[in-house]
Amino acid sequence: MFKTSRISYGGTAAIVTSMALVTGLGAAEATKSVVVSALLIAALADNLTDSLSIHIFQESEQLENKEVFAGTVTNFVTRLLVCLSFILLVGLLPVSAVLAGVIAWGMSLLAALTFLVARERNIGASLEVIKHLLGAATVIIVSQAIGHWISATLS
Repeated sequence: MFKTSRISYGGTAAIVTSMALVTGLGAAEATKSVVVSALLIAALADNLTDSLSIHIFQESEQLENKEVFAGTVTNFVTRLLVCLSFILLVGLLPVSAVLAGVIAWGMSLLAALTFLVARERNIGASLEVIKHLLGAATVIIVSQAIGHWISATLS
């Protein structure tokens, strides 16, 4: 049976991190190639680090080896696919539409994931979606502020 717990951590991390990178680097006036490079680094290096962390955590919780392996692989694949979807958007959209496209895509994915988790928990999804979107918006705003600060400071 499909469990959202298998994709919720990796999916959330990839969605919010990707939106934050695009927003922050865009505010710092980075080129598309720099943004794609950062997303690829997150898709691989940060993803491998998170997957290893999940793996070790699950081992420390004394889960069965099969569960640990499944959790590790699912986290990695989920994060990779989500990051690749953002890379595709950045590559295909004109520069003027990248930020809006990435935010729309990311918030839609996060809302859908939140809805699935809420449904699996048998709770109302509306408040959960709002809370999670506000959390993501906070990360995006902070990332944009950092990008503007770096651009102003180092230019």
